[in-house]
Amino acid sequence: MPLSVALAGKGGTGKTTVAGMLIKYMIKKGQTPILAVDADSNANLNEVLGVRIIDTLGNAREDMKKGKVPDGMTKDVFISMRMEEAITETDNFDLLVMGQPEGAGCYCAANSLLTGFMEKLTVNYPYIIMDNEAGMEHISRLTTRNVDILLIVSDTSRRGIQAAARINKLAQELNIGFGKSFLIINQAKKEPPDMMLNIIRESGLELAGTIPEDDAVYDYDLEGLPTIEIPEDNEAISSAFGIFEKIIS
Repeated sequence: MPLSVALAGKGGTGKTTVAGMLIKYMIKKGQTPILAVDADSNANLNEVLGVRIIDTLGNAREDMKKGKVPDGMTKDVFISMRMEEAITETDNFDLLVMGQPEGAGCYCAANSLLTGFMEKLTVNYPYIIMDNEAGMEHISRLTTRNVDILLIVSDTSRRGIQAAARINKLAQELNIGFGKSFLIINQAKKEPPDMMLNIIRESGLELAGTIPEDDAVYDYDLEGLPTIEIPEDNEAISSAFGIFEKIIS
């Protein structure tokens, strides 16, 4: 069975950047090939990883819904073909962007087919990293399920920590099937104060560690450079690697 890690958190916490740091760490450890899945409707994991998107599964879902399946081709074959076209391949990881539906109406048939093909696809990879959209909707829709590790990313704000606690609680209530959940505090200017640590403990979250606020991460993002290329001796990267060393087996 593959090792699967899903990331969640409030918007603006740097969740996608942390996903890129995790992929960088796993490549360094030789834990490849990785299937990176961008399940955020505002897809930008490709920018963090420095790859170009050719197509998305959302586009395939739209085309199928609009009846654009070629004559003589079954919907199963069409979705399978479009899924292969939506995978961006690199030496160490492949990136699959889910995208989003553009119009109203029922996507049940397309979603059902996509779910089936996703299950077939994932068995080909020993490692799966899924970057989810901000908030809790992906969990309430059960987009995130049956994962080994749920990484909840927060900033240092009280609202961010409270949102992380709600995400963790919802994941437990919905019984989505995850092995362990961890909290990572990102963009930290200093170590979390006792007040914040008390909120974390009371919520039942396990704090895996903090990643400091870093100018290099900000500058790379501002200039449109892949943050996966930030040197390993960078303070934020080394802190993230230390966290992953503890929780990724």
